[in-house]
Amino acid sequence: MALSYKTRRRLALLILVVGLPAYVVAAVVVISLFDRPPIWVEFGVYLTLGIVWVLPFRAIFRGVGRQDPDDPGAGND
Repeated sequence: MALSYKTRRRLALLILVVGLPAYVVAAVVVISLFDRPPIWVEFGVYLTLGIVWVLPFRAIFRGVGRQDPDDPGAGND
């Protein structure tokens, strides 16, 4: 079942406003459970986690910044 454009926009906003900060806090907490690694290892872990969080939501974020394709008044030419 495909999500409508408005549903995807709302879900993307919810993910960015609630999910991303929660993911950042969780990543910092998990890293802090271990002894602090060298800065380059820590940077690599945060970089990897920063890329990995968005992969499951890729379909939701795709095309959200464009005009609504189903809106008849949007002037889709």
